[in-house]
Amino acid sequence: MKNSAISERKNQSISRGVGMTTQIYADRAENSEIWDVEGRRYIDFSSGIAVVNTGHRHPKVIEAVKAQLDRFTHTCHQVVPYESYVRLAERLNGMLPGKFDKKTIFVTTGAEAVENAIKIARNATGRPAVIAFAGGFHGRTFMGMALTGKVVPYKVGFGAMPADVFHAPFPVALHGVSVADSLAALDRLFKADVDPARVAAIIVEPVQGEGGFYEAPREFMTALRKICDQHGMLLIADEVQTGFARTGKMFAMDHHEVAPDITTMAKSLAGGFPLSAVTGRAEIMDAPNPGGLGGTYGGSPIGVAAAHAVLDVIDEENLCDRANTLGNRLKQRLQSIRDDTPEIVDIRGPGFMNAVEFNDVKKGLPSAEIANAVRLKALDKGLILLTCGVYGNVIRFLAPITIQDGVMNEALDILESSIREVRAA
Repeated sequence: MKNSAISERKNQSISRGVGMTTQIYADRAENSEIWDVEGRRYIDFSSGIAVVNTGHRHPKVIEAVKAQLDRFTHTCHQVVPYESYVRLAERLNGMLPGKFDKKTIFVTTGAEAVENAIKIARNATGRPAVIAFAGGFHGRTFMGMALTGKVVPYKVGFGAMPADVFHAPFPVALHGVSVADSLAALDRLFKADVDPARVAAIIVEPVQGEGGFYEAPREFMTALRKICDQHGMLLIADEVQTGFARTGKMFAMDHHEVAPDITTMAKSLAGGFPLSAVTGRAEIMDAPNPGGLGGTYGGSPIGVAAAHAVLDVIDEENLCDRANTLGNRLKQRLQSIRDDTPEIVDIRGPGFMNAVEFNDVKKGLPSAEIANAVRLKALDKGLILLTCGVYGNVIRFLAPITIQDGVMNEALDILESSIREVRAA
C-alpha cells in the first residue's frame, strides 16, 4: 500500500475542506513515533494537535479502555448513568484552580465544550454578549468560528456569524501590542460597541494555540479578572490545548494568581479518545435547567475510562516536571541555532508548549515561507511538525511529554539540520 495511492483515493472521496498537513497515512504508533503504511518511521512532534500528551497508546490508557470495553461501551449518561463519570467530575473539580465549589459536565469535542461554556455563561448571567481575542481559536462550529479571531481558513465562505461576539487585540509585544494596548482597546469596546452590562463573559486562551503560542502575560490575566469582577462578567479559560501538563503545570491557569469562573478542556483529557469537559463555579454550572446541557455521546464511558488513566499517568510519571525539562532542552537548542540564524525572531512557551517564529530578514516581515520550508524539510527527514500563527510563520512543538530521551535528541538534531539547510538554501 502506498501513501500516494491512498491520497488519490482521498481526493476522490473526502471533502477538500478537510485540510491535511501531511500526505503520510498512519499504520501504527507508539509513544512518540508513528509508522506509515509504507513502513517509514516518523517522530511525532504534533501529538495529534496536543491530544496524546501521554503518548500514543500509553499502556495504562489502553488497559483502561480494554477493561471498559469488556463492561459496556455506551448507555448515554442522561439515560443510564455510570459512576466513572461522577468520579472523573470529582477529580477535575478538585484539581482545577479556584478556591470555590465546582461542578462539571462532559461532552465530546473542544468546540462542544466552548459552545456549552457560552450557553452556561449566558444562562447564569442573563446576558447575551461575549468578548474574545484576535488570534484566538475556539472551534469550527458557528459559535466557535464567531469567537475565533482568525479569518483564514476558519471563517471564509461560511456566511454570517452569530451576533453579540466582539473581539479585542491580544497582547503580543513582538507584534507591537502591549498589555496596556489590549486593555485600552477593551475600554474603547465598552464605550463604542457594547455596554459591559450586556457582556456575559470574556473567553481567553491562557496560551494562544492556533494564534501562535503567545502566552497571556500575568498582568493581563489579572486585569481581565478585575474587569470581569467589576462588571459582573464571567471569565472563561479555554484550556483545550493548554491543559493536562502541557505547560509545565496541570493547567495553564495554574501559572496565574487568578482563577477563571469556567474552564473548557478537551484534547489530551482522554489521551486520544473523544472527550471534553466544562468545569466551573457550582452555582454557575447549576444555572441551566435539567436537560439544557448534555449530548448523546457526551461523557463516553470509553473516553472517561481513558481520562482516569491519563490523570494517573500524569501524576505517577511526574509529567508536569517532565514538560519543563523537555521544554528547556528544546528552547536551549533553538537558542543555539538562533545565534547565527537571524530569521528566528522569537523562541517562547511555558513547559513543553513551545514555538519558534520566523521573519524574512530582508523584508522585516513574518515569513510563512520559511516556517513551511522548515516543516517540509523536517518531514522529509522523518519529523512531523505543525505551523500556526495569524501569519503562518510559527512552528509549534507539541511532542508527547512521554517522549524518550533518545528520540528527543534525534528530533532536535533533525530540527537543527532542517533550519540550517533551509537558511543555506
